Amino acid sequence: MRERNFSAEQIVTVLRQVEVLMAQGKAPPVACREAGVSQQSYYRWRKNYGGLELDQARRMRKKKKTRCEVFLTQRCRLLANACIAASHS
Repeated sequence: MRERNFSAEQIVTVLRQVEVLMAQGKAPPVACREAGVSQQSYYRWRKNYGGLELDQARRMRKKKKTRCEVFLTQRCRLLANACIAASHS
């Protein structure tokens, strides 16, 4: 299966679509297939984004991205410092 990167808006839309299909009496595997996502993605997204509005989901995803960037920057600094210290030894 091809890996896709869904935006927060797309994730919330898919979650709502699957919920509507399940409310119409379709089983979760069928509803996920019709929405075009795997069950694993659906349940992971529901855990992370369930009950959020579009703007809340956008903010949450943006905060997560910012935290990752800060972590990577700090890690790069530590690695660079370690390389410099090793070269001076």
